[in-house]
Formats: sequence, structure tokens, C-alpha cells
Amino acid sequence: MNFPAGTDKSRIWIIGAALLALFLGALDALVMSAAMPTIISELGGLHLYAWTYTAYFLSRAVSLPVFGKLSDLYSTKGLFLFSIGLFLISSIAAGASPSMGFLVAARVFQGIGGGGIFALVYVVLSDISTPADRAKTLSLASLIWGVASLVGPTLGGFIVTWCSWRWVFFINIPLGIPSIIGVTLFFKELRKKPAQSQIDVAGVTLLSGFILGFLTLIMVGGREFAWISPPIIIIGVVTCACGAGFYLAEKYAKDPILDFKFFRYPTFVIGNSLVFCASFSIFALFAYAPLFLQGTLSQTSLQVGYAMLSLSLGWSLGSIIAGRKMHWIGQKKATFIGVILMVIGTGLTLGFSRATTITHCFLTFQIVGLGMGFTTLSTLLIVQKSVKTKDLGVATSFHQFARTMGGTIGVGLCGGIVTARLISQLKTAGRQLPEPLIARLQDSMAILFQKEFQAQVPEGMTSILQDAVLNGVSLTFVIVFVVSIISVGLIPLLPRD
Repeated sequence: MNFPAGTDKSRIWIIGAALLALFLGALDALVMSAAMPTIISELGGLHLYAWTYTAYFLSRAVSLPVFGKLSDLYSTKGLFLFSIGLFLISSIAAGASPSMGFLVAARVFQGIGGGGIFALVYVVLSDISTPADRAKTLSLASLIWGVASLVGPTLGGFIVTWCSWRWVFFINIPLGIPSIIGVTLFFKELRKKPAQSQIDVAGVTLLSGFILGFLTLIMVGGREFAWISPPIIIIGVVTCACGAGFYLAEKYAKDPILDFKFFRYPTFVIGNSLVFCASFSIFALFAYAPLFLQGTLSQTSLQVGYAMLSLSLGWSLGSIIAGRKMHWIGQKKATFIGVILMVIGTGLTLGFSRATTITHCFLTFQIVGLGMGFTTLSTLLIVQKSVKTKDLGVATSFHQFARTMGGTIGVGLCGGIVTARLISQLKTAGRQLPEPLIARLQDSMAILFQKEFQAQVPEGMTSILQDAVLNGVSLTFVIVFVVSIISVGLIPLLPRD
């Protein structure tokens, strides 16, 4: 892809505008977490607490593959501006929410806009980069995630302390407007789009239904509803029906939203499988390593934050190193390095015990993060290279979707295992926790860290509780390690660079 002379400055502005849009979406959940207790106290609606996250996450997951396909058919610039605009408008609506129900509805539209941003920012960065520079440019996106992880929680706490919680959403406006201006003024379409195109309405509808159903099963099954219960059975049947309908619709569609021919390309399948496994591992660690750090090692929230931050910063650092050295290492070798680092890091978690130091945890998570950085960037380039330029949007967004699905399944699967194992350990211990406390633990593991809960733990039960948490989380470490080993077996299936 050749760029006209004199466009270097324009390219810098486009990169800046695209990364600023990505920063909006990356910052959102991190800033909001600090504000949720205040929001609940003012708006009420505690029963909708989880849905402020779930509504955003589900709508974002659904919109990822849709925007990817649309960018191959229509103006990427127009779609990107629409996504940013929708995110900003829904942020204003969320900030002005008079009730929790209204906030949840606004979060749905924020998720759609966020899905468009996450899908299209990588398409935009790929579009404006020559093949030789693409790895360097895309690695900047991982840097944004690291910066958001560093700034987000602190910014959220600052806003809630010194301003109204509504500025958690309103702050998106001064960040988003420069992004819109930059994209409007400097982004030029470089890929040719078809003169005539037809949206696969049936495919979009059925795929959305399948994704919503599947992710809902993962997120509520075994928690809010028993696996064998009428709601879960109904959702399962609808999900299967949508999946079967989607397959048939795509088989006969003139221009399918996801052409199944891509699954005949080994590099497409293996690249997405590798990032699925890597996301499974790292997001399971993000979710349940804090349980070990606080529940077993009795570390403070600040110490846990530092340890988990090493995971995020390692990811960013790994991606940046890979981006700078990709032309020298090669994509297959970079993937191998990433997977081996993840195997080493997840393998070290198998030795975690009550004697493990926070420094040991920090270094272990740093290794896992470095591996994730190498793996995500190299597999994205591999998946993009497996398709024609006209299908860049589908390939890029499906890679993001594979990351989302891997993380969701990893967190959901390990969450059920951790909870069941922890409760089992507590019930078979010599002295039991009171039944009301065990019931509360079944509803939410997060209450382990509440002072109110800890004050109700009988004297002498603290060490039993710590051992139970260790035994529960240690099985997650084993699962994460096994998934990382599976990734090693996929590497030989990748073709040479």
C-alpha cells in the first residue's frame, strides 16, 4: 500500500486520533468501577448493578464482527465517526441518567459504539500502514491499553472524590471531540470498496442472537440460575437455533457477514485459536489472581493493584517490543516467543502458596503479560495476512472477537470452578463458616474482601478460609497452564513467514 508524498504528518494525526478513540473505550470500564458505589447510592437500583457492565459488554461483543464486515463494504471513515459519535452521545445520556434503568439502556448504546471503535481502530491503523510498518503501528494500540490500566482507576477515584460521578461519563466529551476532528480532517480511504453491496440482515440478526445467547449462558449459568433450570434451557435452545440458522443463512447469502471459506485457511483458524487461548489464560488471571493475593496472602488493595498492573504493563511492553522487532523475528517466531513466555509464566503460578511473596507474583504476571503482548500482535498480523485486502475488516474484527470470546469463556469457566471448589473446601473443613456467610460467598466472591464479611468470620477460621481460597484458585492456575500448553501444540501448524 503506497502513500502519497507529504502525508507523513497527516498519518501521525490519524494515528493520534484513532488511538485517542481507543483510549475512550479502554478507559470506560476502569473509570466506571470506582464510581459504581456512588452511583448506586444516588440512583438506587442495586439489583441492576451487574447489568451496567453486562449490557455494555454484550452489546460490544455483538457489534465487533458487524462493524468489521461493514468496514469492508462501506466507508471506514464514516463508520468510525459514527462509532465515536454514538459513544459520545450515549456517554452524555449515561451521565444525565435519572435512574439505573436509564443508565443500563445508555450503556447498551455505549457498548455498540465501543464495539465499533475497538473493531475499526485496528482497521484504520492497518489501512494507513505499509506492510513493513504495520506491526509498529498496531503495537501502539497495546500501549494505550497499558496507559488506560495505569490511569483509569486513579482517574475514576479522583472524579468521584472531587467532582460528580456523572463526570465519569462526561469526561469522554473533551477526549472524543479531538478524535472526531482528527479522523474527519486527515483520514483518507485507501482500500477500494465494492460499488454495490448488500447487508446480510439475516446473518447479522442470527449472529447477534447467537452471541448474546452464548455469552449470557457463560455469564449467568451456575451463578444467577442453575445449569439445569428453565431460564438456562430456554436460552440454550434459542442460542442453538440462532447458531443453526446463522450457518444456513451464511451458506446461501450473497455477501455473508462471515464467509465460512475463511475457516478453510489454516492461518486464519490457527491465528484466531492462539489468541483465543492466550485471552482465556490472561483474563482468567486478571479475574481470579486478586482472590489469591487478597484472600490467601492478605495483601492490601493497593498491593494487589500493583501486582495486576504488572500484567497490563507487561502486555503493553511485549507488544511494543514485538512491533519494533517483528521484521527481524518474523511473525511465527514472535508467536512462539509469546506462547513460551505465557507457558513459563502460567507454570510459575502452579507453585503459588501461602509463602509466595508479592514480588514473586509481580514478576510472574510480568512474564505472562509479555507473552500476551507478543502473541496478540503477531497473531493479528498472521490473521490479516491470511485474507485478501478487501476482507481486512472481517479478519481484524474476528481476531478481536476471538479475544473477547476467549476471555469471557476463561473467566466464566474458571469462576464456576473457583466458587464450587471454595464452597466445597469450606463445607468439609473441621470448623465451618456459618451457612449465611457461605450463601453470600456463593452469590459473590468479592465479599471476601469486605470488612463487614471478615468481621463475621469466627476466630480461628481465617487460616482455613485462606487455604480454601488457595485450593479454589490453584485449580484455575492449573487450567490456565493447560490452555497455554495447548497453544504450544498449535504453533507447528502455522506456515513459515
